[in-house]
Amino acid sequence: MGEKVVAVGFDLADRQHHRNKLRQCLEGLARLLEEKRFDRPRNLMGLEIELNLAGSDGMPSMVNAEVLERIASHDFQTELGQFNLEVNIVPHRLAGRVLDQLAEELRTGLSYADRKAMEVDSGIVMIGILPTLTSADLVSANLSDADRYFLLNDQVVAARGEEFTIDIAGVERLTCTARSITPEAACTSVQLHLQVTPGRFAAVWNAAQAVAGVQIAVGANSPFLFGRELWRESRPPLFVQSTDTRPPELQVQGVRPRTWFGERWITSAYELFEENLRFFPPLLPISSDEDPLRVLDEGGVPMLHELTLHNGTVYRWNRPVYGVADGVPHLRVENRVLPAGPTVTDVIANTAFYYGLIRALAEEPRPVWTRMPFAVAADNFDAACRHGIEAFLRWPRAGRNGAPARVPAVRLVLEELLPLAAAGLDAWGVEPADRDHYLGVIEERCRRRVNGASWQAATYHRAREQGLDREAALAATTRRYCELMRTGEPVHAWPAGPAA
Repeated sequence: MGEKVVAVGFDLADRQHHRNKLRQCLEGLARLLEEKRFDRPRNLMGLEIELNLAGSDGMPSMVNAEVLERIASHDFQTELGQFNLEVNIVPHRLAGRVLDQLAEELRTGLSYADRKAMEVDSGIVMIGILPTLTSADLVSANLSDADRYFLLNDQVVAARGEEFTIDIAGVERLTCTARSITPEAACTSVQLHLQVTPGRFAAVWNAAQAVAGVQIAVGANSPFLFGRELWRESRPPLFVQSTDTRPPELQVQGVRPRTWFGERWITSAYELFEENLRFFPPLLPISSDEDPLRVLDEGGVPMLHELTLHNGTVYRWNRPVYGVADGVPHLRVENRVLPAGPTVTDVIANTAFYYGLIRALAEEPRPVWTRMPFAVAADNFDAACRHGIEAFLRWPRAGRNGAPARVPAVRLVLEELLPLAAAGLDAWGVEPADRDHYLGVIEERCRRRVNGASWQAATYHRAREQGLDREAALAATTRRYCELMRTGEPVHAWPAGPAA
C-alpha cells in the first residue's frame, strides 16, 4: 500500500504485458535464489503500527492530512482512511537492549504525534478497530487523498462487480453492505518484519503461521465494529470481507479470497510468490521499464517491481517480502496478525513474544508444523479471533506421537510457549532484564485473563449497566481507553469501567 502508484486506467494490452512481466519477475526470483545472491544473516527486524485519529469525544477524526503536515516526519505516513496514520520504525538488530530501544522510540514518536494531532482537536489512538466508527464514516469520500488508494479501490470494486457484504456473527451479528473498500480502513494493525535468509525462510514462515492463533488469543483488541460486539478480534473477518473481489458464485466454487491464511506448510519462499501469481489476478497492472532477466544477465540485481506490487495486494497474515537494500536483495517475513495497541508496553510485549517464539520453534529438532496439520493452525486462528484470551486451541502434546490436543490458550502460553519464547530471545541475544519484563506482561495477561478486547468489552458492559445507551457506552469506552492508553500502563493493569 505504500507503493507510489499513479495511473489513469488500464487496457487489455496493459494487462497482458503486466502478466508477462510478472512471469519474468518470478523467473528472476528463482534465479536469484539459485545463484544464492541474497543478503547474509543480519538479524534485522522492523516494526510498523497503523493508528487511528479520534477527537476528545472519542469520535473518529478525518484529519490525517492536517496532522501529517504538522508532524512533518517521514516516519509517519498516510494510511487508507482519513482517520488513519502509520508510523514506521527503522530496522533494528534483534539483540541487546533492542526491546527497550523500540519502546523509547515509539513513546517519543507517538507522544510527539499526539501533541500535533491535538492542535487540530484530535489525538492518536492505538487500537485494532475504533469502537465509535460507523458505516457512515467508512465511505469512499473518506479515503485518504492519494492516487494509490483511489486506484486500488476502483480496481477491487471493478473486480467484484457489486457491493461488498459485511456479515459477522459473534456476540451480536452485524450485516451491512459497502460500495467501496473503505471498511478495510477500520482495521489497524502492527506489522512485524524479520529479515531471513532463503534457507531459513520456510521454517520462520511455518513457525509464524503455527503461532498466529496464539498471537491473537493474547493480543486481541478489536471487539466492536459499527456499534456491534462481534468477535474478540474482528479485524480478520472484516478485512477478508472488505477486500473480497469474489462475487458469491466464485466463493461457492472455492476460489481463494485475497485476504488469506493459506492452506499448507511450505518448503521455500518461492512457493508463496508463485502461489500469489497462480491464484490471484493482478489488481494494479502497472509495469515498469525494468527487464529483470536482462538486469540479471548483466550481473545486476532487479527490483522486481511488478512482483512486489502484486504481492502487496495479496493480504496473507504472514506475507513474504522481497526487497533490495544497498544493491543487495533480501527476504523478509511480514507478520500482519496483531492489532494495534493498547499501549507501547503491550505492543513491545507482543513483539518480544513473537520474535522469541518463532526463533525457538524454527530451530526445534521436530518442528511443530511436522506434528500439526496446517488445518489445525487455521482453525486455531479462527478460534482465537472469535474468543480471544478465552479461546481453546489445539497444540501437539509432548511425546513422540503426541497428536494435537485441545487446551486453553492461557494454559498453553503459561506452561509451554512462554519458556520457549524466553529461550528464543536468549538465542537472539536480547538483554535478559528486557526479556523478563516484556514476557512478564504476556504472563500477567494470561494469569488475569485480560487483554485489550476483554477490557473493552467489560468497560462497555459496565457503561450499559450504568444506564448509557449503546452509542454513549461505546464513546465512553473509547474515551476511557484513550485516557489509560496515555498512562502507558499495560492493559492487564487497567481498571475496567468508564471514568467516574
